[in-house]
Amino acid sequence: MEMWEILVPTINSNGNPIRVKFHKKWDEKVYAITGGLTILTPTKGKWISPMGELFSERMIPVRIACSREQIVEIINMTKIYYNQIAVCAYKISTEVIIM
Repeated sequence: MEMWEILVPTINSNGNPIRVKFHKKWDEKVYAITGGLTILTPTKGKWISPMGELFSERMIPVRIACSREQIVEIINMTKIYYNQIAVCAYKISTEVIIM
């Protein structure tokens, strides 16, 4: 098991805020895959899309203890669920101890 962090959007492609109720359904999908997650305080970020467009937006960092295969599944689900061009996830740790 590894610790991963994924960045979840706070606004949709129309620029409207994503409701908490919608996020909670995503949380449930992640629970079904991994059994848990840790939601951090939203933060601001900027990135350039594969088409060269600059995005400046708030996002929610979410930490998930899971395998590489599970995070890939979560990334793919997140892209579809939030209708995103790209989703960023990165490994924080190669070892997770839960006692």
